[in-house]
Amino acid sequence: MDERAAWNEQRRRAIDEHAAALAAGRETEARQAADLLTSFVQRAAEGGLPPHRLTARSFDGRATYRTKARGWYLKSNRSIAVGEHGEYYVLTVPSSWRARFTGADLSPSIPKLIVGAGGGDGETIPLAQLLDQRLDAGATWP
Repeated sequence: MDERAAWNEQRRRAIDEHAAALAAGRETEARQAADLLTSFVQRAAEGGLPPHRLTARSFDGRATYRTKARGWYLKSNRSIAVGEHGEYYVLTVPSSWRARFTGADLSPSIPKLIVGAGGGDGETIPLAQLLDQRLDAGATWP
């Protein structure tokens, strides 16, 4: 094997190892965040905080759609929620005429320990803090 081929192989291995380490870190973070969400659902039930029917907003913010999901909003702008079974929802969906009549379909997102990280708007908050704030607000805030 010549030097160039050896260098290319070494580089490929380093890239693969780096990608595997990043993926493992994301998986660990998602598991930790899922544990926080599960704990929140249990504490909400113990505290008598009932889940509500969730709504989703279109990406452009012009329309609001009903959903079949139930849970608790985590932010006052109703952009993030926890489903009644511990799912993590980002409540934005594509605009749809069908959804106006039948409701929007939500898919759970992979939770992160820092909400808003990588969003570019500068509004980040630890998930644990957001969940605690929601529990502290109680039934006064859907």
